[in-house]
Amino acid sequence: MQISKAKAIVTGGASGLGLATATKIVADGGQVTLFDINQEQGDAAAGELGAACTFVATDVSSEEAVNKAVAQAARTMGGVNMLVNCAGILGAGRVLGRDGPMAGESFIKVIQVNLIGSFLMAKAAADVMQYNEPNEEGERGVIISTASVAAFEGQIGQAAYAASKAGVAGMALPIAREFSRIGVRVMTIAPGIFMTPMMEGMPEKVQQSLAAQVPFPPRLGRPDEFADLVVYIFGNTMLNGETIRLDGAIRMQAK
Repeated sequence: MQISKAKAIVTGGASGLGLATATKIVADGGQVTLFDINQEQGDAAAGELGAACTFVATDVSSEEAVNKAVAQAARTMGGVNMLVNCAGILGAGRVLGRDGPMAGESFIKVIQVNLIGSFLMAKAAADVMQYNEPNEEGERGVIISTASVAAFEGQIGQAAYAASKAGVAGMALPIAREFSRIGVRVMTIAPGIFMTPMMEGMPEKVQQSLAAQVPFPPRLGRPDEFADLVVYIFGNTMLNGETIRLDGAIRMQAK
């Protein structure tokens, strides 16, 4: 599929990987609707990206909110043929911490946003995509979700986050197989350590220490590199049902 014809929804689109992805899509001639829970950042991001971009304040963990927002995006753009799930929360914490065991609610919240949110978005977007006119290869849309290297090498304190991201990676293949009948591809990207707003808030020493753990290139990933991979996946029809690590060959240690 051609990115210039993209009618994309990008969750977590007001900052970080989501904003970089939306910026790339718009620059390449596509349309984007940003979904984010942060109204102020979302309005600002949409204003900067111009007429090809709109913003809808959305809590991806709410099925009702997701369904309404996807319907609104479809009306605004005249359809949806691309979904990029970037919305997520970290939720770091030990299962048995100094102040006692982790509250079950903390674990559930991470699962609700990262995993269930990605599922709700994929379901709602595919429901719109299945009615698209197929291209010459029978394609009607592409869904790309964001996992993490923590899905495979979760560190101490990442039980909830790693579980949620492993779930995101794990559901790609069965959903891709199911959606093959409607011509919708499903892919997942598992980023390593990237320079996102969360990372920017960390001390310089911490950033340098993390960057040094990346074999090559020995630096943090750039959001535009994530965006480049999203666009490539959209254009390559044979990429389906797979999780691609984008991590500079890093393999996370226990802590």
